[in-house]
Amino acid sequence: MQCFQIELSNHARQVGPSHNFQVSLKTSRSDPSRDSLSIAMFYIIICAVLLVATVCIRVYCILPKPIVPERPKKSAENRTLAVFLGGHTSEMLALVSSLDFDRYFPRIYIISGDDTLSERKAAALEATKAASSHSTSKNSDAYTFLVIPRARKVHQSLLTTPFTALLSVIESFYHVALASSHQKGQFADVLVLNGPGTCLTLCLAVYLNKLEFFGLASPKMVYIESFARVQTLSLSGKLLRFLVDRFVVQWPQLLQDGKRGEYHGWLI
Repeated sequence: MQCFQIELSNHARQVGPSHNFQVSLKTSRSDPSRDSLSIAMFYIIICAVLLVATVCIRVYCILPKPIVPERPKKSAENRTLAVFLGGHTSEMLALVSSLDFDRYFPRIYIISGDDTLSERKAAALEATKAASSHSTSKNSDAYTFLVIPRARKVHQSLLTTPFTALLSVIESFYHVALASSHQKGQFADVLVLNGPGTCLTLCLAVYLNKLEFFGLASPKMVYIESFARVQTLSLSGKLLRFLVDRFVVQWPQLLQDGKRGEYHGWLI
C-alpha cells in the first residue's frame, strides 16, 4: 500500500500542481434501447431453435421405421387405392390387374399432364375387369382419374423446372390434403408409386399432409421399382427409398448394399 501511495504522489508531481489527480471508478451505463434489442434477438433465436427442433422431431416421427412389415391379414373392409401412372404404365397396370378389385375399391388413377395414353390403358383394364366380374367393379364410381401437372416435361429447361415442380407439389397437396378433407376425410388408403419424376411431388405432398397438426389421415406409400432397373436404382428410387412406407424391388442385387428395401421376386 505504501508503494502504491508513493507512485501516485510521484505521478501527481509529474502532472503538475495545476492539475488535481483523482482516481475514480466509472460505471458504464448501457443504452436501454440496445438492451431491449438484445433481449428481443435472444427470444427470436430461442423461438427459431425451438421451431426447427419441433419440425425435425416431427419429420423423424413420421419417417418409416426400418422394420420389415408383416403381410396384412385379409379383411372385408374396402381400401381406396391410388395408383400413379406414367413412364411405366404397363408395369403398373399389370400389378393392379392382379389385385382384388372388390377389396381395393374405389380406385384412383393419377396421371400427369396430357397423358391420354395412360388414361386409355387404365380405362381398358377397368372395362376388362368389369366384363369378367359380377361385383362392384361394374359401378360407375369404381374408378376415377386425377390429373396433376407434370413436375418436368421432356427436354424442359432446368431453369424452369423448379417452377413447374412447385406447381405440381401445390396441386398434389390440394388433392391429397385439402380437397379430400372436405369430401371424405382421406385421399386414399394406399398410394402406389413406381419411378416417374412426378411421383416425387406426390410423396412430398403426402409428407406435407403428415406434417400438419390437424390430424389429417395420409395414405400408406408403396414404391415399386421398375422391372427395368436391374443393377442400379432409378433416381426416384434413390430419393424415395427412405421416405415411403414400403420400398420394393424386383431384382435381388438392388439390395446388396444392405439398405432398406424388400424383394419378393418378379411382380409383373
